Amino acid sequence: MLDRDSPAGRKPATVLVTGFDPFGGSPTNPSWHAVHALNGRTLEGRRVVGAEIPTVFGTSLDRLAELMVEHQPELVVCTGQAAGRSAISLERVAINVNDARIPDNAGRKPIDTPVVKDGPAAYFTKLPIKAMLKALLDEGINAEVSQTAGTFVCNQVFYGLMHLLDQRQWDGVRGGLIHVPWLPEQGQPSMRLEEIVRGLELAITCALRTEHDIRKEAGALN
Repeated sequence: MLDRDSPAGRKPATVLVTGFDPFGGSPTNPSWHAVHALNGRTLEGRRVVGAEIPTVFGTSLDRLAELMVEHQPELVVCTGQAAGRSAISLERVAINVNDARIPDNAGRKPIDTPVVKDGPAAYFTKLPIKAMLKALLDEGINAEVSQTAGTFVCNQVFYGLMHLLDQRQWDGVRGGLIHVPWLPEQGQPSMRLEEIVRGLELAITCALRTEHDIRKEAGALN
């Protein structure tokens, strides 16, 4: 499902950023609103392509793979909504488990199934999350390194992305997942859309500028 052939001649001039459609009965999803705002911008000489992917197990990975083949990005940043978090969360690890608390938008609710059969237990992000964290905190944006992306569709997409990037045809392409808080109209804790957009912009810019991550304790970055 994830092993798509990559056309020859990939040009490293694009950043692919994805957000999810609303789910769980909510009329909105801040990840998509933020990605939509970033679509078409130029960061560090690269064009940002923002795309929505469905909150549906399996289908989301197919759509992500299609977008990567279409746009041939050098950097892929998937974003998702994390209720209950007050900070932009830079996810460190994706695990090979689907374990849904609620049904996805197609009514699917997998329990204790693998994202990729016979895949490794986990993948670490390919993003420089400590450097990105410092860039966000230096601008006064609440941010954190997160050690869990959950077990819903966000984690599935994160794991699927890292599994895809582990394939030879995507050698040199980096990627990972960032969770964003609710918008104020969704409840508390929350973050204003403008701040989420600015945070993602800073994080992406930092990732494009940073080849090797910094090695400091997350609480000692100031």
